[in-house]
Amino acid sequence: MNPPRAQARKPETRIQKRNHEAILEAALDVFSARGFRGATVDQIAQAAGLSKPNLLYYFPTKEAMHSALLTGLLDTWLAPLRKLDAKGEPITEILDYVRRKLEMSRQMPRESRLFANEILQGGPRLDGVLEQELKPLVDEKTKVIRDWVDAGRIAQVHPYHLIFSIWSLTQHYADFDVQVRTLLPKGETDPFPEAERYLVTLFTRMLTPTEA
Repeated sequence: MNPPRAQARKPETRIQKRNHEAILEAALDVFSARGFRGATVDQIAQAAGLSKPNLLYYFPTKEAMHSALLTGLLDTWLAPLRKLDAKGEPITEILDYVRRKLEMSRQMPRESRLFANEILQGGPRLDGVLEQELKPLVDEKTKVIRDWVDAGRIAQVHPYHLIFSIWSLTQHYADFDVQVRTLLPKGETDPFPEAERYLVTLFTRMLTPTEA
């Protein structure tokens, strides 16, 4: 007698799909504002407009919600760096990467803060992502940058620190949004257009080779 087959998981109903999305949206709000340790299931349930037992039907723990968010974010987070093309014009490729990262800070500030909070806590819930996925990608792209440097196509820069500086200068506008908007002169309600002009000028000047 053949063993019974495991029942296939039933597809979510429209209401279940809506609740699942509402929970993750609420969790993103709460985790990005309070960090993992400061967030509670009760806060997320309230933000999602669901009872705590109803929420726990979809995600049994706070860790499960946080893990789902990080997993869903990973491909999106790495995509801008993956697009850096070794066959392209070096300065254009790097400036396009700067623009993509800055646009992510504009469009996805909560996701940026979620990732930053996790890193600040030592990345305990990234489950090897830094070593297994991020590092190989960064190693690959820093080799591209090093080849451009060695060929004299861009100025002498340290490839890893170049990438680190792009991250810090672009993600600052998401992670420190309140500070940025408080300190800018009155009337400058959108920091991103001027930030793009500034960063493009900064990296263009830094990367352009100096003629002998």
